[in-house]
Order: sequence, then structure tokens, then C-alpha cells
Amino acid sequence: MRIKKLVLNGFRSYAHAELLPEEGLNLLYGANAAGKTNVLEAVFLCALGRSHRTSRDAELIGHGLSGAYVGLEIETATGTRTIEIKLRSTEQAQKARERKQIFIDRQRADKAGELMGVLNVVMFSPEDLALVKSAPSERRRFMDMELCQLKPAYYLKAATYNAALRQRNALIKEAFANPVDPDMLDMWNVQLARTGAEVMRQRLAFMDELSTVASDMHRRLTGGREQLFAFYDPDVPAEGDIEYAIYDALAASREEDLRRGFTSRGPHRDDIGIKLDETDVRVYGPQGQQRTAALSLKLSVIALMRQTTGESPVLLLDDVLSELDGSRRRALMELAFDCQCLMTSTQAETYDLEGKKTALYKVEGGMITRTEGR
Repeated sequence: MRIKKLVLNGFRSYAHAELLPEEGLNLLYGANAAGKTNVLEAVFLCALGRSHRTSRDAELIGHGLSGAYVGLEIETATGTRTIEIKLRSTEQAQKARERKQIFIDRQRADKAGELMGVLNVVMFSPEDLALVKSAPSERRRFMDMELCQLKPAYYLKAATYNAALRQRNALIKEAFANPVDPDMLDMWNVQLARTGAEVMRQRLAFMDELSTVASDMHRRLTGGREQLFAFYDPDVPAEGDIEYAIYDALAASREEDLRRGFTSRGPHRDDIGIKLDETDVRVYGPQGQQRTAALSLKLSVIALMRQTTGESPVLLLDDVLSELDGSRRRALMELAFDCQCLMTSTQAETYDLEGKKTALYKVEGGMITRTEGR
């Protein structure tokens, strides 16, 4: 899987720009704030329907513009495909009652979920290296983001659960002013239990697969000195009748939820457990171990995508090599040369890319200019 062409119109700092990346490594270099990350953000947007930096689509539109456009042409094992996303400013979105339009192979997509699996990407940023020490919400996001690409049907299951969760939370908040109808609350408990069980089963299966790959990857990164064990750490028991376990937990927490004003139990409180030998590295691991464990998890996703889809994902590296030491940098770059890779850096010659052919692009003044390759 690779990107053949990227077109940006009115997106972030680009009035108009085109990129024709090569199959292997593509290095976008330029000063800080030149717009390098914006290119990776546009690709990420086309893969997952949202930015990795903001939840507000209006922020993706160039200053003073009424809209923006991102277009991708990609080559897959089944042929050439296109993804196009049209964004409207807040004012235009209010008039049209629509903030974003998605087109796949020139056909209008009704939902963002239809994007899942069309273009698979794995992104590395300095923030991703903090995955292990971050809050559980970031590890849940990691599970959900990768699952949506590997198992596109998961997107709808997670969206359905989250919609039911919002409804239950809204009902609970009303209790501060009016008594809650027990039957109405129980209806949402049933809905959350049913949809939440589907989410948990998918997460459990994903982590079982990922754990094996990540353990092997970590041994390679550390020369066999450390044993990584990553596992699903659910809020409610994930064995037996999961639907009943969720329903029972929601019923048991009813009074606490009404007092606190939100739903305190369920898959939206899940986590990933990460141990090195017997140590919980999320809490007790030094920063170096935490970053290596995070790198192992992210690299494992690349291998898992190859196994599941038969194709390598597009790799997005946002100024991440400066955060790694030599051995971890080499391990990452070995995988990068097996994928199409878009990488950002402030310098064109900063890193030893082991003599591999690299396409160079200078990013400056809202322009992307191809320079000499090597």
C-alpha cells in the first residue's frame, strides 16, 4: 500500500500544494513551524477521518478561508483508489448543516466509518513515545485507532457504544434537577452492556495478537535483556458472560454514578497493562524503558497489519528520530524501508539512513519542493 499523490488546497498552511511521494522513504525537511507536520496530518485525516492533533475540523482550514480540500491517490493490492475530504469553516458548516464531506473512489461516503481500512497508516510522534506513561485514555485510543483499521466493522461498534454512553451520561446529569426514571436508566444499561461486550471482545482479541508480536519485538530491541508483557486490562471482567458483567457493574454503580454525574464503569474505563518482567512499567518504569515499550507496541502494529491485510501500512514519522537512541532508531528505520514512509525533520542530513535511497522535499513558505534524492 502506498500513496501516489497528495493534494492540499486551503489546508492549514497550504494554499495549494502537491506531493508525489516515492515508494520508499520520503523525507520532508524544513524549519520548525514550516508545515511539515501538516502534511502527515492530512494523510492521517484521510486514513481515519480525523486529525491526530485536534478534534475541531475548523482548525484544519487555512486562516480566513471558507473551506479546505485534501485528496489522496493510493495504490493497493487491489488497484488504485482515491480518498477526498472537503472541510467547511464553522460559518459555512452552519449554513450547510455539514462540516465535512468524504469521497471514496469519487463516491460520497455517508459515514466516516467507511474510510476504515481503505488506507492504513501507523504514526510515530514524540507524543506516541509517551504512550506507556500517559493516561489510560491514550492507551484506549491506541487500541481503538488500530482496531478500526484492522477490523473496519469495529468502528461502528465503538461508535454505537459511545453514543449510548453519551445518552446515559446526559440522563444521569438530569438527575441533579429531576428524578431519574429507573426504567429509562435500565434501558441504557442494557444498551451499554450489549454494545460494550462487542467492543471488549474485539479489544481482547486484538491485545492477544499484539502481545505476542510486541514481546518478540521488545526482545529484539533490547537484545533479549527484557521481557515485555502487554495485555488487555478491562474495567470489568472480560471472561465468561461479558454482557452480564457490564450490566451488573452498571447496576452496582448506579448510586455512585447519580452522585458523581457520569458513568463510572464500563469499557470506556479500560486500559492496557504493560509489564517488563514483573514490573508495571506504566507506574514504575524509568523513562527509557517506557519509551522502548511504547516503541515495541507501535512497531508491532506494523507487523500485525501486514499479517492481517497482506499489505504494509504507510508509515508516518513526525520528527521522532531525534527522540531515539542509535539502536532504537535503527530498528525503526529497518521497518521504515519495508513500508512507504513519510518522515519529517528540520535537517536533510541529520540522520544516517544507511545509504538507502531517499526522496527529499523541502518545506518552506507553504510550498513542498522536491530536491535531490540520495
